[in-house]
Amino acid sequence: MLNKEKLIQSAIIAFLALAATPAAIGAPSESATPSTEKCYGLVKAGMNDCATATASCAGSATKDSQPDAFLMLPTGLCEKIVGGHPKPKK
Repeated sequence: MLNKEKLIQSAIIAFLALAATPAAIGAPSESATPSTEKCYGLVKAGMNDCATATASCAGSATKDSQPDAFLMLPTGLCEKIVGGHPKPKK
């Protein structure tokens, strides 16, 4: 009887451990992440994602809506936002 109880407890623990893993609950894998694109002209001063034409690091935009500063957004979203451009303005 003791072995039967241990077997049932082991099965329950194994089931709960597998149920708690991300793959078992349908969490997206890294390969399922949405594609992104650069969106220029939306950034607030100091809030850009990466280097600009005039600076070499993130957070270096000196003014709001700086034409060469960008944010990374899901593909297709940039053109839906007023003021967003997929390429830098000149």
